[in-house]
Amino acid sequence: MSNQPVKNTNLGEDRSLLLVDDDRPFLNRLCRAMEIRGFDVETAESVTEGLAKVQANTPAYAVVDMRLNDGNGLDVIELIRMKKPDSKVIVLTGYGNIATAVNAVKLGALDYLAKPADADDIFAALIRNSNDKVPPPENPMSADRVRWEHIQRVYELCGRNVSETARRLSMHRRTLQRILAKRAPR
Repeated sequence: MSNQPVKNTNLGEDRSLLLVDDDRPFLNRLCRAMEIRGFDVETAESVTEGLAKVQANTPAYAVVDMRLNDGNGLDVIELIRMKKPDSKVIVLTGYGNIATAVNAVKLGALDYLAKPADADDIFAALIRNSNDKVPPPENPMSADRVRWEHIQRVYELCGRNVSETARRLSMHRRTLQRILAKRAPR
């Protein structure tokens, strides 16, 4: 495969894509992969830089990391949706949980992908028709994972206060501490 951009008819006239991620090697790889697929790519490594690029030229497409060094990528999504409501925005994160996915979709993100997402998955999410249903996951979350996600959500909503979270979940504090100390189930 050559490194020349591919004319992709699914993109439409405006092929502008903003990538916002603070992981520079990942950002560079994704930038090259999206250029090959026909996008006109701009990159940003922070919320501040992403907001400035959106103010200067609001993109038709965006891939935004949820957690950045200087804040939350949702701020970038919100500005994009205010300035160009028909833009297609995808959220990427290494900290996938249900609460942030719901929040991202409420702000106008079309899809929510957990890292490490590959360029093909990101591209498919960007060009998918907004009326198309997202295909069911190959490996859906287990019941243990859903429970863990719920506990994490309540824990975050309680300001990471273990005692308050335990009270709201009707759970013993030590039991909650043991759950929080473990890795997420698959």
